[in-house]
Amino acid sequence: MGNVTQLAVELANTGTLDQQGELVGAFFTEHGITPPPDGDYGDLPDLVRAALAQSVDGEAPEAVHRLLRDYPPEMHLSDHDDHDGWHLHFSRDGTPAKRWTGQLIAAKLALITAGDPAVALGRCAAATCENYFADQSRNRTRRFCSNTCASRTTVAAHRARAARKP
Repeated sequence: MGNVTQLAVELANTGTLDQQGELVGAFFTEHGITPPPDGDYGDLPDLVRAALAQSVDGEAPEAVHRLLRDYPPEMHLSDHDDHDGWHLHFSRDGTPAKRWTGQLIAAKLALITAGDPAVALGRCAAATCENYFADQSRNRTRRFCSNTCASRTTVAAHRARAARKP
């Protein structure tokens, strides 16, 4: 399910999913999903971004409720691959990409909203960045969406301190 959280973050931050990306390519192939050729996921990216914002800001999860209504998960057990026995799926393999992605993300964000301790969501602390991230670190203290934003912030703080020195 950690991969699903990463899908949600990528979809919210970019408006699509990188069809050539390692995560999407492997995940979609494993489940027989064909990404939309134009990368268009309709209103799903905006809805996922709203759900992440509400989660991070501690607001009522209205967007998660809408995801669950518009993309209701189809829970079932599967033993389709090399996992040790049965595992839970939230959409059927081969489902159209937008629906499959929406169902998985709806289920995962509902679990996070209900208190799933395996992942925390955050918004990048860099001054010029509005991206979200999934924090799966041991102590859940991540502050930035990427090393680039963390480095840019650190360098800016260093330069500001250096400029104040006499």
